[in-house]
Amino acid sequence: MVYVQDINGKPMMPTTRHGKVRRLLKDKKAVVVNLCPFTIKLTYVTSDYKQEIVLGVDAGTRHVGLSATTKSKELYSSEVILRNDIVDLLSTRRESRRTRRNRLRYRKPRFDNRVKNKRQGWVAPSVRHRIDAHIRVIDNVCSILPISRIVIEVAQFDTQKINNPEISGKEYQEGNKLGFWNVREYVLCRDGHKCQYCKGKSKDSILNVHHIESRKTGGNSPSNLITLCETCHKEYHKGNIDLKIKRGKSLRDAAVMGIMKWRLYEELKSKYDRVSMTFGYVTKYNRINHDIEKSHVSDAFVISKNFNAIRLGYYYKVKLVRRHNRQIHKQKIQKGGIKRLNQSPFEVFGFRLFDRVMFENSYYFIFGRRKTGSFDIRDIDGKRQKNITYKKLKLSRCKRFMIQMELNKKTRTCFENERNSDRDAA
Repeated sequence: MVYVQDINGKPMMPTTRHGKVRRLLKDKKAVVVNLCPFTIKLTYVTSDYKQEIVLGVDAGTRHVGLSATTKSKELYSSEVILRNDIVDLLSTRRESRRTRRNRLRYRKPRFDNRVKNKRQGWVAPSVRHRIDAHIRVIDNVCSILPISRIVIEVAQFDTQKINNPEISGKEYQEGNKLGFWNVREYVLCRDGHKCQYCKGKSKDSILNVHHIESRKTGGNSPSNLITLCETCHKEYHKGNIDLKIKRGKSLRDAAVMGIMKWRLYEELKSKYDRVSMTFGYVTKYNRINHDIEKSHVSDAFVISKNFNAIRLGYYYKVKLVRRHNRQIHKQKIQKGGIKRLNQSPFEVFGFRLFDRVMFENSYYFIFGRRKTGSFDIRDIDGKRQKNITYKKLKLSRCKRFMIQMELNKKTRTCFENERNSDRDAA
């Protein structure tokens, strides 16, 4: 599928006539705008014929499914992997900021603590990133296809009912921590004021509340806290004992979806004309009724509700990455907060970080560079190739994200069967 833009950069209907595309590029009647997905821009005025195209969006906190369909066929399909390092990076920045401010002995109190921004609809930066990422990937699709209507699936979770299916009435206002002064007191009472590692064998009367996952990323939720005596707590941090305990079930994703659903819907309505909303139970019913496999791209196809459309045999797997490499995010507080000084230049032999390159007939992305020209390259799933010289790499640059084409499950199975049959015949 080749996506087409007119002379003014507005999207047109895509084409599968690759021979005509090659002739247009050869005669300089079109120029290449993007390599993946392959997009061209016409250099002459032409008629504008459009069909009804519906974009289905499967919203989520970690993955986003997109599918653009007409009544007859699917024109675009992709799965977007969102960034999940925002909380970690912001926590590191907060630690550095507090350390820097503590060095000011006579620092005056701040006169304005930005409370007004929170009253005007402030959301956490991690939630804000997910909302912006959804809008960004939708804008990318609308830049290559003349989308007529957008249908987005949102989800609403009752987090208290997930933990306690029998909850009802006033029990919603009476949580587990009712009657306790703080979270620490609740955790100690929950664990019976006993060390959960030695079970009181150390006979240490001092009890500590330990974070199973780092407080930076796991927070102070009771599911992330456990009672340890001071002896076991010190031995754990020295590395002498190993806690084979996993944190309880986290409802962070459910809470984030509850926060972002209406904001995302309202912002899309203010930007595009025809935006509608659907829910997960409707998608599940339609998917089962039409015997469609479960995946993010399949859910997006179902959300578009063009069930008779011929599906693409492939989809684009997109992974969002950071655009800037701020040194403050690389320093480690445990090692004195020293920043790395041996930074590579922005470009090394014409290659940049996260560039899409070809190596041995496969596509990879640059994750590490040296001034000598030795690169660390990986595929979109993280499979690593070490110490590859730049002379063996062919550049195929992408903008602000990692993207590659993936075959659907059915297409991959058919391809493997054909390959095996050809191998047996040979």
